[in-house]
This record gives sequence, structure tokens and C-alpha cells, in this order.
Amino acid sequence: MEKQPLFVAFSTQKGGVGKTAFTVLLSSYLHYFNGKNIAIVDCDFPQHSIMEMRKRDQELVMNDIYYKRMAHAQFKEMGKKVYPVVGSNPEEAIDDALRLIEESKEPIDIVFFDLPGTMNNQGVIRTIKAMDYIFSPISADRLVLSSTLSFASALNENLISIGKSSIKGMYLFWTMVDGREKTPLYVAYNDAIGELGLSLLETTIPDTKRFRREMDETHRAIFRSTIFPPDKFLLKGSNVEELVSEICRIIEIE
Repeated sequence: MEKQPLFVAFSTQKGGVGKTAFTVLLSSYLHYFNGKNIAIVDCDFPQHSIMEMRKRDQELVMNDIYYKRMAHAQFKEMGKKVYPVVGSNPEEAIDDALRLIEESKEPIDIVFFDLPGTMNNQGVIRTIKAMDYIFSPISADRLVLSSTLSFASALNENLISIGKSSIKGMYLFWTMVDGREKTPLYVAYNDAIGELGLSLLETTIPDTKRFRREMDETHRAIFRSTIFPPDKFLLKGSNVEELVSEICRIIEIE
């Protein structure tokens, strides 16, 4: 029997903590560096941030000789085309993903979903219930933390713990970690997360501006792109490689 693709989402109720950035970073790393066949369903309607990023990336490759040569060299070296990014909405995301899997010439390993930051409609709940794994970035901001813990606790209590979903695991992870923040603060937060029965990744992501580095006319090293993997030099100290390794162990992808 052919192995079914995994459905994975980076999901949180609070914006600005990297939900979309991590979806792109993990997708590009796994697809271009690890050789996995990845697809993204962008159902964060109506902004469709990843669809808009793909559009910008494609326009630069088409119109900028530097990126055109870079894309040609990458394809020659890796032999991998860009992964598909499909725009959808919460109500139709699963159907669109299944259609994408059916029509793909290559067997897809993982479909990443960029979900809206709300659970206030049945379409979002239906899509979340179909996920295999959910990863939620959190930061040491009281509003972000309160919102995300409320969201994660509701999922855990109403869907995961009582077996009303396909979710095999939900994990929080610290991002935007400022090295100047006191360790006891995180210890206290971690204890609170544990008391709620929620799981936390070991990997933490530092607060660094490199996460905003996209393709542009300056031709600087790229960190976040749907067409190219993150620059290897910029990866150093970002903990993205550690995050990829830990998530791969959890979802059992080699």
C-alpha cells in the first residue's frame, strides 16, 4: 500500500510569530535540501501570504537575470522543480489537498497547510481535525502566549485527547527568543505549559531579522523563499536546521 502524505500545519491564533515564515522555511528546506516532495495549501484566506510570496518569487526569476541563472543552476544541481503552492480556503482546503495529491506526477511526502489564525468557523475546525501534526510557534509576550495556550488547550481538550481528529501530536515551540530575557521566565512558562498537558519542542528559535530576508533586487543572500532553500550561511545560528531535525523525528520522516 502506498504511503499517504502527511498533513502538517503551523497554526496559531496570534499573528506575527512566524506561522507563515516557518511553513515556507520548512517546506523549502525539506524539498530542496532533503529531497522530499512537498506541497503547500495556503488557506489563510483572504491574504494568502504564501501565494503572494510565490508570485513575487516567480516574477523575480522571470525578470531578473541573476535569479534566472540561480534557478537554472539549482535545477541542474538538484533536479527538483519548485513545489506547488495552492490557494484555498478553510472550507475547501482538504479537498484541494487531495486533488493536488491525486494529480501530482511525483508522490507527495508532506502537505503543509497555512491556516487562518482563528477557529471561529466550521471550515477551520474541519481542516484542523484532518491534520496529522500541528506545530504552534509562541513568544514570551503575554498576549501571544495567552492566546496560543487557549487555542492549544481547546484543541487538546475538544479534539485530540478524546480522539475526535486525525491529529497524532501537537507541539508548541519558542520563537523570537531574546538572549537577554531571563531563563527563569521561560522555566515558569514551560512549567505552565506542562501543567496544561501540552507538549513543547526542545528547539528554540532566536529573535533575528534574517527571518524577514526574502528575494529582492539587491540580490542579498535569501532566507525565506518558495523557490530557493534558505542560504546555508544564514542558517547558522538560526536553529532552523535543529527545528527541521526535531520535527522530522516526531513525524517520522527520514
